[in-house]
Amino acid sequence: MTRFCSLIAASVGLTLALAAVVAAADKDTPKKEKTVEVPPRVGKSETVMPFNGKDLNGWEGYPDLWSVKDGVIVGKNTEEVKVSTYLLTKQTFTDFRLTAKVKLVQSEMHSGIAFWGRVGPDVVPENLRKEKVQYTYGGHLVMFPSDWGMYDLFGRNGLPVDGKPAKKVGKQHDWNDLEILAQGNRVRVAVNGVQVVDWRDPMPDRIKEAPIGLQLHSNKVPQEVHFKDITITTFPEDKLTTVK
Repeated sequence: MTRFCSLIAASVGLTLALAAVVAAADKDTPKKEKTVEVPPRVGKSETVMPFNGKDLNGWEGYPDLWSVKDGVIVGKNTEEVKVSTYLLTKQTFTDFRLTAKVKLVQSEMHSGIAFWGRVGPDVVPENLRKEKVQYTYGGHLVMFPSDWGMYDLFGRNGLPVDGKPAKKVGKQHDWNDLEILAQGNRVRVAVNGVQVVDWRDPMPDRIKEAPIGLQLHSNKVPQEVHFKDITITTFPEDKLTTVK
């Protein structure tokens, strides 16, 4: 009888130990976040050409850093840019499709297109507000070229978007065809006719109606970036139009 009771006790002890191990393993296993799906917003769909090919009417930015040459928007610095700066549309957007040709001419630092955020000095830390930050952006950024991928400016920093697919089809110092489709909390990106990003923001409260911004990145060395053939469609059809 004593031996039987000992066996029962040992069996119970082993069961409890195994249960503890399973519970600990379950606790250490990262929980997969539930995907938040915000549907495309409803509104009037219209196509606008924010750049007239001649001047920067309809845009806001520092005139010593942004100009137009031969039908191309040029962002260029010869002295240090301490805080990334942007050429901003005066019009604001929520759901949109943007197509453009973009080119990094000088430096290896990426540029990008920003949206769904806030602009102005309040987005940067107080110690940076003495710099040129009137046209600074805090929000989502689609980067090109170099790193590609996406970034949350003055927020979460790097977003979990793989830049490798874009690197395979993108060009470092030549024109790239870029399409950004932003709907609900979903962002899709195509580069040179290939879809390279399909991502939903798990924090849709961070999405704001905002200007679209062309980025000239902070840099200690001279850099130059070009944009042309920019078209924006509000509340667009739910598909990438440049994918081959």
